[in-house]
Amino acid sequence: MSDDRPLHGIVYFCVAILLTAAVDANSKFFSAVLHPMQVVWGYFAASALFVGLAALARRMPADRVYRTGRAPLQILRAGLLMLTISTLFAGLKYMPIADVTAITFASPLFVAALSGLVLGERVGIHRWAAVLVGMMGVLIVIRPGGGVAQWAVLLPLISAFGFGAFQMATRRLASTEPTFVTLFYTAMGCAVMSSAAVLFFWTPLDWGQAAGLLCLGAMGAGAHFFFIRSFEEAEASLLAPFNYTKLIWVVALGYVLFGEVPAPHVLIGSAVIIASGLYVLMRERRVAAG
Repeated sequence: MSDDRPLHGIVYFCVAILLTAAVDANSKFFSAVLHPMQVVWGYFAASALFVGLAALARRMPADRVYRTGRAPLQILRAGLLMLTISTLFAGLKYMPIADVTAITFASPLFVAALSGLVLGERVGIHRWAAVLVGMMGVLIVIRPGGGVAQWAVLLPLISAFGFGAFQMATRRLASTEPTFVTLFYTAMGCAVMSSAAVLFFWTPLDWGQAAGLLCLGAMGAGAHFFFIRSFEEAEASLLAPFNYTKLIWVVALGYVLFGEVPAPHVLIGSAVIIASGLYVLMRERRVAAG
């Protein structure tokens, strides 16, 4: 790996994070007038459309678009993204965008807690301590009894778990699968899943809403392209801390678009969660280095 590749990976990853923050803000806007599942469908249907158009524009041979030796993992990745985005968009309907983002920062903590069960790794006292401290940060953000619909906080928590598993699947696929193949399976798989689910929540769209959902899908397709490219250029442990740059973007977008100002407890809880996540990442890198 050349000296420049990790830097390129970081840049790709940060672009992807900016695009995901824009997707979150726009999904919150549309969820005020549409059912969140319809917004999810629009996001994935438009993403699949843009991926298909990109394949046609580049005149890619069919086997370079869909040929994979890891179809089960490709489908699993699509399912994990469907879970992540569905619960995220639903949470954004009921909670401020900064609160939802802060809770989803618990994703590395879920991965750390489950790595022993799923990956057979030894989970030591340091990792468990970081997980417990991070979950205390989540409780600070949630403030049980503080006025937020308590059932709603489960949505970003589920999204955090799904995103952690999604990133692990992305890393495994990036080592063997071409970028566009993974992008194709994710876009098409999620489009099929969301199309089946949206039948129960469908309402007619006007032209403005349809155009907005197309833009949402374009941003989503771009984000996933840059995510995949970033994992091809740099290690997951190097990229993971840059997830937290999303808080900067969502705070700015939340203020500009919705007049939301994060409460002090949200910022304090975010700091605790971020510190715990970074500690887990540093411990994992130190262990990996021997």
